[in-house]
Amino acid sequence: MTDPVSSIRNLGPASDAAFARAGIHSADELRDMGADEAYRRFLAAGSRPHFIGYYAMVMGLQGRPWNDCTGKEKAELRARFGALKAEIGQTGVSERKMEAILDEIGILRQTGR
Repeated sequence: MTDPVSSIRNLGPASDAAFARAGIHSADELRDMGADEAYRRFLAAGSRPHFIGYYAMVMGLQGRPWNDCTGKEKAELRARFGALKAEIGQTGVSERKMEAILDEIGILRQTGR
């Protein structure tokens, strides 16, 4: 049996469902892909960006408490977080969510019109 995402320090039971929507079903999967790729997928799956959630995950992957992040390290994480948000973009998230919903209910989106 694999350990759930919530077995990583700082991540609670809600993390299991949120990361599962992003295709990440275990702590090992999250560790293997790393914080930035995991958060990129988390955002692409439609989850709302939240800086504290991001850096708590980063700290947890390092085995550190969420509030251990300060100063220069926190500023660097804020820059990485901002880059991830910009890469995904709010419009892109909405479009991907809508496409997923349409696909799920069997409606194909027409393009080129």
